[in-house]
Amino acid sequence: MTHLWAVILGMVQGIAEFLPISSTAHLKLLPWMFGVRDPMLSSTAFDIALHAGSFVAILIALWSDWLDLALGALGRTRGGGEDDALAQPSVARRFIGFLLLTSVPAALIGVAFDSKVEKFSTPDIAGAVATGIDSQTFHYAPLVLGAAMVLFGILLWAVDKYTKRAEPLDRMTWLKALLIGLAQALALIPGVSRSGATMTMGRLVGLDREGVARYSFMAAMPIIGGAAVFGLRHVPLSMLFSLDWVLGFLAAAASSILVMRWMLSYVRNHSFALFMWYRIAFGLLVIAVFFVRG
Repeated sequence: MTHLWAVILGMVQGIAEFLPISSTAHLKLLPWMFGVRDPMLSSTAFDIALHAGSFVAILIALWSDWLDLALGALGRTRGGGEDDALAQPSVARRFIGFLLLTSVPAALIGVAFDSKVEKFSTPDIAGAVATGIDSQTFHYAPLVLGAAMVLFGILLWAVDKYTKRAEPLDRMTWLKALLIGLAQALALIPGVSRSGATMTMGRLVGLDREGVARYSFMAAMPIIGGAAVFGLRHVPLSMLFSLDWVLGFLAAAASSILVMRWMLSYVRNHSFALFMWYRIAFGLLVIAVFFVRG
């Protein structure tokens, strides 16, 4: 059963990380809702496996963009890529700076408050007590996660609907990159969703849906990669590369690639309303389960 849940949670990571529906909420709440309490699946080592899978997926799914940026930074373009704005050297160098700037707020806040955010998001009260955490302090974690799912889902839809500007990604500016970075830092609050926050802010500053989705995925690379590397400080190497670790990694990588490609195609002709309705339904379900369980 543990192996099956490793695959399930790996798929959940890939799907929820790159759709605006909060991977943290799903990874924490699904085991809580189904009563799964396996130390391996809630360990830092397994969390690193999931993040490593998504990190590799970003490199693979967006390989063309990364190649354009790398060549552009060197003052070169690849054959056939000249029509892509990111393939132009001047744009590529500036765009790399945008991605770095977007990463700074979340990186700083993540390092400063990593343990506090992680502990507060723990809905497994039994697991919390076992690790010395006061269960009463975190009794309402599922309620907070459910409420965040609902409220930020509505915000995503409202911003997308009422923002009239829809500029391509090559209209990115330093101010827009910073604002998206601040939104990404806000997503450290469990249930907000990193991709949801960056897409919401991206639409608010006037980028079109496809452009903001692509930028959200690219901006995730340093954050997800950094989270995986930063987490290694707590994990003995002997705990890595177990069967569950490998299964979670592969499931996260495969599902992440498929979801990113689907999302970039979907948002060309659709709004974010689908994700709002999903977030509301999931959030209300979590809230209902919380009150039923007392």
